[in-house]
Amino acid sequence: MTSTEQPSVSVRPTLTSLRRARELFLLGRQLPDDVPEEVVAAWKRARFFGVRHDTRGPVPDPAPPPVRPEGSALLAAARPVLERIAPALGTEQATLLLTDERLRVLWATGGGRDDLCRFDLSEQMVGVNSAARALSTRGRAEVHGPEHFLDLWQDVSAVSVPVLAPDTGRPLGTVTVASTLCAECGPHPGAALAEAAADAVEAELLARSQGAERVLLDAYLAAVRGEGRHCRDGEAGRERGGRGRPEVGRAVVVLDGRSRLVSEAAGRLLSPEGLEALERGAVAAVGRAAFAAVPLPSSVPSSVPSASSSSVPSPVASSSYSVPLPEGAKCRATLTPVTHLGSVIGVVAVLVPVGRTAAGADERGGTAAVDGHSGSGGGVDVGVAGRSVAWHSVAWRHAVDRATELVRSSSEPLLLVGERGTGKASLARELAAELVGEPAGEPLLTADAAEGEVHAALEAWAGGRAVLVRHAERLTQRDVAALNSLLEAPPVAPLLVTYTPGPAPGPCLQRLLDSLAARTITLPALRERPEDIRDLLDSLTPGPAPGEPPLTWSLDALRALEQHPWPGNVTELVHLVRALTEQRRATGPVRRAELPDPVREGPAARQLSPMERAERAAILDALHRHGGNKARTAVALGIARATLYRKLRGYRG
Repeated sequence: MTSTEQPSVSVRPTLTSLRRARELFLLGRQLPDDVPEEVVAAWKRARFFGVRHDTRGPVPDPAPPPVRPEGSALLAAARPVLERIAPALGTEQATLLLTDERLRVLWATGGGRDDLCRFDLSEQMVGVNSAARALSTRGRAEVHGPEHFLDLWQDVSAVSVPVLAPDTGRPLGTVTVASTLCAECGPHPGAALAEAAADAVEAELLARSQGAERVLLDAYLAAVRGEGRHCRDGEAGRERGGRGRPEVGRAVVVLDGRSRLVSEAAGRLLSPEGLEALERGAVAAVGRAAFAAVPLPSSVPSSVPSASSSSVPSPVASSSYSVPLPEGAKCRATLTPVTHLGSVIGVVAVLVPVGRTAAGADERGGTAAVDGHSGSGGGVDVGVAGRSVAWHSVAWRHAVDRATELVRSSSEPLLLVGERGTGKASLARELAAELVGEPAGEPLLTADAAEGEVHAALEAWAGGRAVLVRHAERLTQRDVAALNSLLEAPPVAPLLVTYTPGPAPGPCLQRLLDSLAARTITLPALRERPEDIRDLLDSLTPGPAPGEPPLTWSLDALRALEQHPWPGNVTELVHLVRALTEQRRATGPVRRAELPDPVREGPAARQLSPMERAERAAILDALHRHGGNKARTAVALGIARATLYRKLRGYRG
């Protein structure tokens, strides 16, 4: 973990002058000009919060209940790390502290004074301190002696380092080393120890989160098979054969706040609105801790309804509970929490159809997928482009419906226009299959103008053969003239043409485009229909090998995929999925950090200068080399981690 830059001793006031300035502040008098603005601002905040500088009790009275180890995933991960590091303190005058993201002390050790282990280190309770400053700046912070507001801490120096969630970078808490006052506010001797401890805790959190993904996947697979406590006897009986063997895949959803594992049966039952309601209900019942990358020990925030205030029963009181779904939903949902190492890491939702048995259309089962996407297929085919898939985007449905209407109403040629990789050829093949009556009829003949195959195909079309001409923008002058001539006669067979806009067409090609204008369909680019990304992943993701888990996607990765401009459209997405399928070694849902750099970081939100583009490219390359770990990336680049975060935010506008 990289340290933030510390002001040099030469520009900082001496401890004596700071002590005198604090006395003047408490007396309400004018302060010297050399007092740092951040110190004065911290003292003013303490006075605004009503903190008493002369308080004496080591903890508030009455003391709040301590945070139980089983209630804090941060403490569970950090305790063994800190216990190994604690002997390195090397003095009875130093104290090692761990706080959560609300600055509650979860753990402390060392020979320091009891007042260093106050239960609550928030500025509202004790004024400025290194833990509060580190959490707000997301970087290493030091506070020395008179910089503190409390009289108790005038002879104390402390350094704190934030502990960040390994995948999201969200602050989870802090590690603090406190000691007797350092001479003249010099760098704290425990800074290296605090940074090493924070790094080690983050590594342990990452290891535990990966284990949690395996637990969630196992819970999902067991629920799909109707095994374990996630399957109630009454529901299992409807889906089992006479010998007790599961005959069909169950309608199951697993949610952990970042990704959703959705069985094929559940995908058919749940609408997108129903899935969102299911996740909201799960959050309300279990609390925010169940839906973090690493569960936190905090109570449910005011913005999220607590279990006690919700109509949803608390999972603490019941092993399973129901969640109301939108009116008109085709199913009801029963949720069961999933725990790992003493913390709730997600829920398993079992769906049961309403008004009909589990037999029939919902009994076809399936493999795990994201938002109802099961693994199947491998390339851009009819299923990806076609009309039989329930795409979410209005733009795509409109284009396909219009194309279908045109081919059914007349045998006139049809022109499909769109950027490269939008699925023009795939849709053309599906439309032609209906026109020529495949598989009974003669198959569609495809000619690619980019490969010089068109002349013979045009002769076949004139002889009554259905033809698809790809890449009309690459037609030679001779072929364009021949096609224009053939179009003057009544059509004798279906003709479909694809065209990718580019440089202004010549007169001959423009005449061809004009003659087909009345029967032209423009397919939207993938960036214009991001809501179809998840459906495309369903079609593009190959099924898992026997005994292997299916490829699923975290919500963070899905958001990155939906925000990417996709200059190569569906073809680019095909290559991305194929590369992940063939090269991925990690388990669990695909994380944002595993995506290619341009997809992971997203497009720049503003026009960058040449220097900024070069700098951004260097940062993205370093992030890729270090597996997306921003702490190691900052070290490799020789900049503070806070600087790295600031630059990345700047690129996003």
